Amino acid sequence: MTTAPSTTADEATRPPAPARRRSGWSTLRPLILRLHFYAGVVVAPFLLVAALTGLLYAASFQAEKIVYDHELTVPVGDRELPLSEQVAAARKAHPEGAVSAIRPSPEAGATTRVMLSGVPDVDPNHTLAVFVDPYTGEVRGALEQYGSSGALPLRTWIDEFHRDLHLGETGRLYSEFAASWLWVIAAGGLVLWFSRRRALRKIRGTSGRRRTLGLHGGIGAWAAVGFLFLSATGLTWSTYTGATIADLRASLGQETPAVSAAAGGEHAEHDTAGGTGGDAAHGVGLDRVLAAARAERLDNPVEIVPPADAASSYVVKQIQRSWPEKQDAVAVDPATGQVTDVVRWADYPVLAKLSRWGIDLHTGSLFGLPNQIALMLLAASLILLILWGYRMWWQRGRGSSFGRPIPRGAWQQVPPYLLVPLLAAIAVLGYFVPLLGIPLAAFLAVDIVLGEIAHRRGRKKGEGGEADAAGGAGTAGEAEGGEPVGAARTP
Repeated sequence: MTTAPSTTADEATRPPAPARRRSGWSTLRPLILRLHFYAGVVVAPFLLVAALTGLLYAASFQAEKIVYDHELTVPVGDRELPLSEQVAAARKAHPEGAVSAIRPSPEAGATTRVMLSGVPDVDPNHTLAVFVDPYTGEVRGALEQYGSSGALPLRTWIDEFHRDLHLGETGRLYSEFAASWLWVIAAGGLVLWFSRRRALRKIRGTSGRRRTLGLHGGIGAWAAVGFLFLSATGLTWSTYTGATIADLRASLGQETPAVSAAAGGEHAEHDTAGGTGGDAAHGVGLDRVLAAARAERLDNPVEIVPPADAASSYVVKQIQRSWPEKQDAVAVDPATGQVTDVVRWADYPVLAKLSRWGIDLHTGSLFGLPNQIALMLLAASLILLILWGYRMWWQRGRGSSFGRPIPRGAWQQVPPYLLVPLLAAIAVLGYFVPLLGIPLAAFLAVDIVLGEIAHRRGRKKGEGGEADAAGGAGTAGEAEGGEPVGAARTP
């Protein structure tokens, strides 16, 4: 028989040891874990769609070259016809609409594109691109084209599917919502991964949820920088955040400059309107206009926009989006053939250049095929991370349950000196990124209300006991899967 050790008088009167003060990070980590978990569960379906369609879009550049090879390429000839004759051949085959732009053959064996606007049965926001053999004047075909990158039907369909699911402006909210939260989830996961002990990051020799967590965290850590980039650049042309960024750039004088199409005009701060010049034969004609642009060192690829009216000039601009960027532009007086305005890429403001590079890198244009392969790998990584994330949730369940949630109340453990500036930063960020701020505010409100309901129903004691048990596991090591949840107690 054993007896309990006796307690001396000194021990009986000794005050209890003070509780160890928790560091700021130990209170923030459960909050980040809870946000990462719930944001992943709710936002993951939107991210999955964006990743799948983004993967298709990255592959569409090479697919477009194969599918439309007949329209895009021709046998190399001895001498190219004058540009005016190529346009005349296109207009003879397609007299409908008006010439809105011409893209001369950019390299040997490539066709010339003559773009027509106002063509029946063609989307008003698109043009009909007529492909002309620059050596013979043969019309190789005509396809609907969209955007400054010259996307043809296959890439256009995938682009619109990625951007708005073919639902128009309403559908664009899905992609902005996904982009608004991608950086939060990626940054949170990166912080959680690097805050874990090195021994718990191992994948080899593990199994079950621990292995899934290792794969999820390891791949996520490598891909996080790419996700942060995709999120930031995707937001630059979104509906709400994109408008805020545009206003900010305008207030800082960082808008993208463009030549003025007005006769003798000075630099404009906005893009010039597309031409509607019928057969594009104005004044000195296309050949002299192109020669004037070449004299200003505008080499291929270029686009010529005819004058919009009698008081306007031709605009010739470089359209190379691959490295190095070629974005110089000139305005040419149709009466004299003289250059009246010039804008050089070297003169772009810093934010204008960064925006251009960011968009072109995001869309896979900046570095061509290597850029597109990198985007496909990022998209595939995101798909795997989402699947592993849901698998971890499944493996977190007990018995027939589909996934035990992270306990509530982690935000209440954060000391005021951290919580107040954190809430202020979230408020400012939510103002500029509304599809992040509004859902986050709603999440916090629901979390607080549910916690209060649980408290009033007298469930605090039982839920607190379960959280305390999890906290004990977190103190001894870490909770299942290596995630500490001891501080995430129910309010």
